[in-house]
Amino acid sequence: MAGDNSKQFWKRSAKLPGSIQPVYGAQHPPLDPRLTKNFIKERSKVNAVPLKNKKASSFHEFARNTSDAWDIGDDEDEDFSTSSFQTLNSKVALATAAQVLENHSKLRVKPERSQSTAADITANFKVIKSSSDAQLSRNSGDTCLRNPLHKQQSLPLRPIIPLVARISDQNASGAPPMTVREKTRLEKFRQLLSNHNTDLDELRKCSWPGVPREVRPVTWRLLSGYLPANTERRKMTLQRKREEYFGFIEQYYDSRNEEHHQDTYRQIHIDIPRTNPLIPLFQQPLVQEIFERILFIWAIRHPASGYVQGINDLVTPFFVVFLSEYVEEDVENFDVTNLSQDILRSIEADSFWCMSKLLDGIQDNYTFAQPGIQKKVQALEELVSRIDEQVHNHFRRYEVEYLQFAFRWMNNLLMRELPLRCTIRLWDTYQSEPEGFSHFHLYVCAAFLIKWRKEILDEEDFQGLLMLLQNLPTIHWGNEEIGLLLAEAYRLKYMFADAPNHYRR
Repeated sequence: MAGDNSKQFWKRSAKLPGSIQPVYGAQHPPLDPRLTKNFIKERSKVNAVPLKNKKASSFHEFARNTSDAWDIGDDEDEDFSTSSFQTLNSKVALATAAQVLENHSKLRVKPERSQSTAADITANFKVIKSSSDAQLSRNSGDTCLRNPLHKQQSLPLRPIIPLVARISDQNASGAPPMTVREKTRLEKFRQLLSNHNTDLDELRKCSWPGVPREVRPVTWRLLSGYLPANTERRKMTLQRKREEYFGFIEQYYDSRNEEHHQDTYRQIHIDIPRTNPLIPLFQQPLVQEIFERILFIWAIRHPASGYVQGINDLVTPFFVVFLSEYVEEDVENFDVTNLSQDILRSIEADSFWCMSKLLDGIQDNYTFAQPGIQKKVQALEELVSRIDEQVHNHFRRYEVEYLQFAFRWMNNLLMRELPLRCTIRLWDTYQSEPEGFSHFHLYVCAAFLIKWRKEILDEEDFQGLLMLLQNLPTIHWGNEEIGLLLAEAYRLKYMFADAPNHYRR
């Protein structure tokens, strides 16, 4: 009877220590129940024959199960003291911690080290939620066990870069900020942008390998279609579009308190503080108010999709790039109250319009049942089966569904997998490619997945694979890694998109 109570407790107490915490909403599909299946067993059953895993649920089952997931875990005053919750059983907690360590350390930890006592395990075990946290909380020597979720030896031999690395410093290897070649490129950009009619095809060609920070704001406005190529019309266009946006604010923003818009505004209000929570810039009240207005106005003007979790992330690169036009020092620690009201209004309006242009090309990702993401995940599965059958069969062997990790890659355009500085560099190329955020992104995701093939093939259980894929160690990445990723994605696109017969079996 005590064992049944313990099992019931662990199933219902998702927020308590020692349990897998599912993250709901469009950003993260819920973890497969097989992840927690083995954790609720008694320690005495460790050597028993494992039960056969259930078949993975379909996308429609996933959609039904998460239809009201936004309401789960959002209320901070949730009462956990009801009679249905039992007192934490220390034996169950100890057995769970030991089981987690044992499952994840077989291939990484030396045998003599894995024989530590249960007391040592509980003293040293520390849950690390993400690869970013792992880098920030690493201690030297043997003071704690190696993080079982990552292959630390696969990281490049570089100085550790803080999570809140300088967004403006794209070169993670510490190279000089401006080489002769970069100065020449900058001059070419300035010449292109100063022409009476900017040649957009040439601008795209120059932007593909990256846009210099000094000219990125105006280049992004042009490549997104927000600014006209004619220099004489730009000032007038900016003035008109900015006035139009703040006209929307006056017309629609007060309706956020109306009953039929309350759910939308409430979800936006919840998601904003979760946007890059470790970067101080995005935790400033004034910045969060700007994001709330941008997202709410976009949702009101696009009723077919409305607001969906994940769209909040797509504002941040535009906001940072347009802010950098007025800020010399590191952007992530800048206090925006030091800027004038007119400058802040310009940044806000430009971020809204450029984000809108981006979403116009991928809106089927966010309409009902998110058909765009379903198609892209299916296409990714087919593509990986053609380019690396070994990885594909490895997923099938351990019943890992592509939807379980690639949903977030498509929904957030890899923003949750890469540092913000890398996302900005990636978007230089996306805006240079035809259908960069939709079609080319598929090949970037395929190249990104194959980049970790060694680590993937080293994992030999379902939960290890999913933990790896949801916590890939990219904290060190900079221009070099993104450049190689994009080159491989272009090669795949050239082989498959431009030669469709290669894509078919």
